[in-house]
Amino acid sequence: MANHAKRLVTSTLTAGSRWFSTAAATATAVNKGNEESLFRKLSALTAADGGVADTLDQWVRQGNPVKRFYILGCVNQLRKYKKYEKALQIYEWMEKQKNKMNNADHAVRMDLLAKIKGVTSAEEYFNNLEESSKTVKTYGALHSCYCKEKMIDEATNLFEKMKELSFASALSYNNLMSLYLSIGEPEKVPLLAKEMEEMKITADKHIYNKLMRGFASLKDYDAAEGVLEKMREDKVMPDWITYENLAAIYADAGFADKANATLQKWENMGNVGDYRAFHSLINMYARMSDLSGVNRAWESLKLAAPEKLSNASYLVMLSALLKLDDAEGLEKCFSEWESGCSTYDVRICIVIFKSYVKRNMIEEATTLYENMGSRGVEPNLDTFDIFTNYYISNGQRDLAFKFFEMGVAKACSEKIKWFPTDQTVSKFLELFDKEKDEEAAEKFRERVKEIERLRL
Repeated sequence: MANHAKRLVTSTLTAGSRWFSTAAATATAVNKGNEESLFRKLSALTAADGGVADTLDQWVRQGNPVKRFYILGCVNQLRKYKKYEKALQIYEWMEKQKNKMNNADHAVRMDLLAKIKGVTSAEEYFNNLEESSKTVKTYGALHSCYCKEKMIDEATNLFEKMKELSFASALSYNNLMSLYLSIGEPEKVPLLAKEMEEMKITADKHIYNKLMRGFASLKDYDAAEGVLEKMREDKVMPDWITYENLAAIYADAGFADKANATLQKWENMGNVGDYRAFHSLINMYARMSDLSGVNRAWESLKLAAPEKLSNASYLVMLSALLKLDDAEGLEKCFSEWESGCSTYDVRICIVIFKSYVKRNMIEEATTLYENMGSRGVEPNLDTFDIFTNYYISNGQRDLAFKFFEMGVAKACSEKIKWFPTDQTVSKFLELFDKEKDEEAAEKFRERVKEIERLRL
């Protein structure tokens, strides 16, 4: 009887939990659907469609709910896809609707202003905030803007004020460390880490990763290695960036065995859902000339992302195979991409052009070039540079000049200054000299002077 009652209670609880779970899941799905639907509308907006405010007003008039949490979900999604202007317009609309901005909103808005209108705009916004809104979040947002723009004096002065107000945090230390690493002052990174320890501010994995990079830049490899041990002592779980940093440090120092051992630990981490981790792992194995490691990492990426792989993933893999001279693997991977891609990516074609030219397969390169055109893909300057240099190197000056002129036209229209490279100009002049064609050489010099690319 007791057992029967126990089973009945368990059954009732399970049924109740199942009902509650289903109801909650349904509500979550509806909210998620609303957020995704609104995000798609906002993301697809063009200048002809009107602004974000008009779209949101129409959304409300149609009787759709406008809940704060999925409006802000749209902001986060737009930021993720670098559609900063639209994200900022959402905040402007919310403000007009008398939605109260909290400190996190102010911080995000300052970041958006800095990206779109410059740091001065973010500064003005901060200065106009009520004193009660000048908190650790908003101070931190302004400090982050200064660090990203490498405004050293502004960043350090604000940081000192933040310390006076007890607003210094692991995030602000992390931003300052990033600044010092980017301007070539890695010796300041360990000092900041020591200061954090003295101030009892707990370091996170981002701090430890920066510290590891700082020691590596100072060529203090023992200290860099010791950071991993310190993380273990402090019970901070290393992430893939930790292992990437350590493997790169060992590779730079010439410790191939240690680099490979670190890559194995990284590969065996498991539960790595970030595609960037697999991209970096592929690149590191290619750097170590480990083709089997490259292929393992590629297969792991496929398993982790069973949905269609992105062009970016194929670009990483194909570049690694090119570096390792695996022509067979390159052709196979390219065919796989080409058969399933929704967008024909010129960057991937560049990798294949380089492989074909390297193997003197100009017919295949030309076929791919024509195939790009038939798919409506416009060649970029790298395309013209590859063909120009191939034909110069093979003494086919007419074809070289044809691609040279196409590249010049594109470079001039897009106001790009690097084409042709100094090396390309030198190759042309060397060819004319070899053929003793002074007239052609002089004409070429005049042409290159016209486009302000004669540096000889």
